[in-house]
Order: sequence, then C-alpha cells, then structure tokens
Amino acid sequence: MSQFLEKLSKAGISLPEEALSVLNSCKSYTVYDTVEQLAIAALGGENNNVFEVKYDIPGKGEVTEAIVHRVQNGVSANYTDPYMRRRDPDTMLIADDLPSDKETFKHRFGYDFSGLKAETFDWLKSQDLAVFLYFAGREGIGVGGVAIAPANAGFFALGLSMLQIMVSTDDIPANFKIESVIYVAPTFRHTHFNGKQIVVHNRTNDRHDIFSYNLYPGPSAKKGLYGALLTKGEREGWITAHCSTVQAISPYDNITTFMHEGASGGGKSEMHQHILREPNGQVLIGKNTVSGELRLINLPLFSLFNPVTDDMALCHPSFQTNNGKLRVLDAENAWFVRVDSVNEYGDDPTLEKITIKPAKPLLFLNIKSNPDSTVLIWDHIEDAPGKPCPNPRVILPREIVPNVIGTPVSVDIRSFGVRTPPTSAENPNYGIIGMFHLLPPALAWLWRLVAPRGHANPSIVGGTGMGSEGVGSYWPFATGKMVQHANMLLQQIIDTPNTRYTLVPNQYIGVWKVGFKPQLLMREYLTRRGNAHLRKDQYQPSRCPLLGYELNYLTIEGAKIPSRFLKVYKQDEVGTKGYDDGADKLFDFFKEELSHYLTPELDPRGREIIEACLRGASVEEYETFIASE
Repeated sequence: MSQFLEKLSKAGISLPEEALSVLNSCKSYTVYDTVEQLAIAALGGENNNVFEVKYDIPGKGEVTEAIVHRVQNGVSANYTDPYMRRRDPDTMLIADDLPSDKETFKHRFGYDFSGLKAETFDWLKSQDLAVFLYFAGREGIGVGGVAIAPANAGFFALGLSMLQIMVSTDDIPANFKIESVIYVAPTFRHTHFNGKQIVVHNRTNDRHDIFSYNLYPGPSAKKGLYGALLTKGEREGWITAHCSTVQAISPYDNITTFMHEGASGGGKSEMHQHILREPNGQVLIGKNTVSGELRLINLPLFSLFNPVTDDMALCHPSFQTNNGKLRVLDAENAWFVRVDSVNEYGDDPTLEKITIKPAKPLLFLNIKSNPDSTVLIWDHIEDAPGKPCPNPRVILPREIVPNVIGTPVSVDIRSFGVRTPPTSAENPNYGIIGMFHLLPPALAWLWRLVAPRGHANPSIVGGTGMGSEGVGSYWPFATGKMVQHANMLLQQIIDTPNTRYTLVPNQYIGVWKVGFKPQLLMREYLTRRGNAHLRKDQYQPSRCPLLGYELNYLTIEGAKIPSRFLKVYKQDEVGTKGYDDGADKLFDFFKEELSHYLTPELDPRGREIIEACLRGASVEEYETFIASE
C-alpha cells in the first residue's frame, strides 16, 4: 500500500474503486500537499521557466494545449487555441439517471457514457499522474474530493488547488469525505469531441464525479465544482448564490452590505472596484455614443469597502439569524478575476498593486508573458492580430485581498446586474434600464429566473445576445431540476423580508456608454443612505413594470444625476417610442423564459407570480405577493 493510501486509511477514508484502480495501474502518480508544490509541477520541475503542455493525438500528431511560464509574480499559462480561452456554455453533460433538466451525454452523442468512462480510465492508467485532495466550500460546508490529472497538466491542477481549499494528506480534517472526484483527460477533446470543451457530470447518491475533457479551469475546476455544491444544496435545501458581496462604509460611517448577482459578465467582480477619477478629479458617468458628449460629476469622497465574496456565496441555513436578512459566506478559496476592463496602467490601481507584487504567487491566464518577466494584467493576449482576448483572468487567493471578510455577513441590498446594449429610437433594444431601479421581492425573484446573459458577454463563447443564463444565473452549472431551484430561491426571498432588491445595468443606458459605473454609483448612494428607505417622492412605478420603480431624482454629495440616466425615455435619442419598443422586447423575453417554470412542481405562490407577469402585472401588484420590510 502506498504512503498516500496509508494516510487515507488512517483517516478512515477510502477512495472510490474506480479512482483506486486508476492509481494502482497508472505509470506513476505524485501526491501534492501544497499549492507551492503544484506551482513547481506546473513548469515541469523546479529549474524550468518554460513548459509546453502537449499530447500525442492519434491522427493529428503532437498538439500543444498551453504554454506555461514561470514569472516574477507567479505562473502564467496561455492556450494556443483561442477557443480554449473562454467557457463554452454548452459544456455540461449528465451521464447518470438521477433527476435532471440538463442534456445527457447519451442524447448529445448517441451512446452511453460507460464506454467512454472506461476509455478515460484506460488513458489515465497510461499516464504519469498528479493527485491531491481538495474541499470545495468553506468552514466545513461543501464537498470534499480528490483530483486526478495528467502530471504535465500541472498548471490546471494548480488552478484547481488555488480555487478550492487544498487538503494536505498530513492534516486531513476529521470530517473530510471523498464526495467528489475530478478526472482530467484533455486529449479526449480532440479524439472524441471535435475540439470542443466537454465536462461530464456523473452523480450517485453519495458522490459527484466530474470528467474534465479540457484544460480551461472555468467549466470544471471552478464551475464544475460549483455544480457539485449546487447538487448538494439541492438535496439539502440550500443555495450557493452566483454573486459578489461587499460591505461598504460611507464617509459618515454607515455600513451597508451589497450582494450583486447576475449572469457571467453581469458586474460581480466589478462590484469590488474603486471608482476612478478623470485627470481633473471628476467622475465620468458616461459618454453619449451619438453626440460624443461626456457627463461628469464631482464627488469629494468615496466610500470604503471590504470584499466578502467574488462569484459564489454559500447561503446555508446555519448562518441565518432572526434579523430577517439573508446571510452569506464566501464559497471559494481564491477568486477567478476577469481583467478585461483593465486596459492600461491606472485602470484599477488596487488590483494592479495586488497582482504586480503579490504576497503569494498567482496564476495568470490569457495574459501576455515571457519567462521570468512580471505579468501585467492590462497586457492581454490577442485572439487574432489586433483583437485582444475578452477573457483575461488571474486567480487571486482571497487571503491576500486587502480587508477581506471571512465570516458570514447580513445582506442589506441584493442587486441584479444586466449587460445592456446601446438603445435608441432607430435601434430599440432592452438597454432601457436606468441608473438603478427598486424591485419588489416578487419581481426580484422573476429576474433571477430569467437571468439575462446580456450584451457582449466577455466570459463565454457566443455571448452576444440576450439569452438566459437560467435560474439564479447559476443554472449553467447546476445538474438537477430547474423548478426546484426556482422554489428554493422563492423560499429564500420569502424568508428574508428585510433584505431589499435593486436592478442595475452595465455597459449602456440608452445611447450612453456607462461601463460598470451605475452599480458603483448605486453603491456610493445607498451606502450613504444606510438602512434608511428612499422617500416616497423619490421614485415611482417604472414606465416598464418589469423594471419595478424608477427614480425621479438622485443626488450624491450635492452632485445631481441627470434624469436621462434615471428614465431612459427622457433621452432625445430614445424617446417614449424607442423605450416602449425596448420594453416589448424585454417582455417577450420574460414570457419565453418564464413559461419553462410552469410545471406541476412549481410552488403555487411562484405560479401566481409568474401568471401575473404573463398577463402584464403592474408594479403595485407585485408588491402584494411577498411581504417585505
């Protein structure tokens, strides 16, 4: 018996038979206990500063998947295939017969997964392997597991070991269980899947196996294990939300906690950004894409904020108190931060400072590098000449994030972010959302069911249209039944009546290019308000009821936000006709997406809300469905 298996045995842990068979039959395997060990493995050895991850593919010859550099601030990996630099939204397939609304492997490919699984194990047995234990989640809430990957894919193993909690075989927690296994077999992308990213989930009653047939960590090491968390929560009645969370502190010492949800590209990581000033000290709200006009305001002081979560938050019942607010805890050990908005020095000074000289080595993806250089997060690799990759990433350990909070927090404001396109009377679209809107809880639930993926999504392949990210905006990563998650989200909202809800756009407000400024200005304003509600004369029902309440006026530190940013129909380039045409598009989208939830399993209260929406409910009617503070 190997030393690894002896340590597991002493801890009362048995590997699944299939995993044990792979390890007993493979060419060799190395067990890793620290991230630092995997950082060396990512380069193929301690003395290397360049390493090519390559495989012999039958019929294709040698294929290089990625080129890895040792750099001054960590490890940098760049994929040779631009397609591999973003997550494919059609990656997940289900191989088991447990309840699921997701496409099965057999439906997609016409044959049962069992044969391919055997081929996968045979391939792994022919390799030198890297093995380590991990825990997805935090504070004992989550899913333990073991990763088995080809040894030369060390950079992928490194990313996984950073994103999740790496468990040393010398210090296995007493309650640790092997509830998941990740098997990594990248050659199958070429031999079986025509170059596509495929991740197969195979669930049993006590384990969640993930077969990753590619080396981009998004759909497997991160979102794949997100799926395992969602599966466990689905069985036990709790949710892992797709959100960032920040605790903001106003210049007057008000503290307000924001939980910002939304599809990929919806502004979650950006909620951690500081507001940048223009050279003259002003703050740019936006630029009119028709006239070129700039609109700036003066803000003497900004709020401070403490990060809590970046992309995933455990909403576990054990966190809840009697304050009537949702309480959340970060579900990740490191953050998979997209830096496409950092295009030159000074765009995000805080993040630049952390990443240029980090307290711990980082893993960079899709960012230019040279051996022994310092990687700069604004220097994105190009997918084609003159076309920067839209999804440059850095994996940032949460422990090196300044002022990060590691305990559960109570959420005051749950905001939902939507990537909106430019909208005008000539080209009407759903970019009719003002700076921010107030939502009744029932309407907030509906937005989490339709979860628009939005305009020009940088994180996924083909993210150009409005398309839905699905229930909770985490549906692409879930393996079970859509309606059960809808029911859990509804119950969560009902059980937390003192948390309030907002809707916020990013990219465009009508014809104005605004980037992520709306959510940052919302954070500034509502933090200054503290727990105080807005005055009744400050808002009114939106012209489009799906947008809840629109603001009549908004002033931050004496700086008035023009009404054209609050009520998009007041923009000359949009008008009521352009606005109403865009509202019709939005309503059509809601009707199409909400119809999927009208099944017998839907909570009767949810059915009532959806049916009201489909018949064109008013904002006031939404207020009657769920009590709020």
